[in-house]
Amino acid sequence: MFTRIMVPVDLTHIDRLQKALRCAADLAKLYSLPVIYVGVTTALPGKLAHTPEEYTDLLAAFSAEQGADEGIETGFHAILSHDPAVELDPALIRAAAELQADLIVMASHIPNLMDYVWPSNGGTIASHAKASVFVVRV
Repeated sequence: MFTRIMVPVDLTHIDRLQKALRCAADLAKLYSLPVIYVGVTTALPGKLAHTPEEYTDLLAAFSAEQGADEGIETGFHAILSHDPAVELDPALIRAAAELQADLIVMASHIPNLMDYVWPSNGGTIASHAKASVFVVRV
């Protein structure tokens, strides 16, 4: 059915991603698929990491922890962006193609009035990615 799952993660908000992480892990177990966790960072120091290398190490550790906890094959892919707020959706779409992910499992958010003005990340990715997209409501 599928060959590789990509899961976009925001390491600063892992607590909000638990439902999507569980869904991806369950699908990975059911179909014996690897899960690639993808994170986007900047070159500027932030709350989570001071350098892109430090961020990559955190993402690698998160991936390894998920693999051990869930008993699944995992990997990671860090993306360096000048402006993640603007470049997030195109970067994730490119990553899915580069990683040859044919399923993207990602968390959504509770819709609000601004969703009528600006599309959600999940909606944009579902509209433009070649992979199937499973948007998990939080």
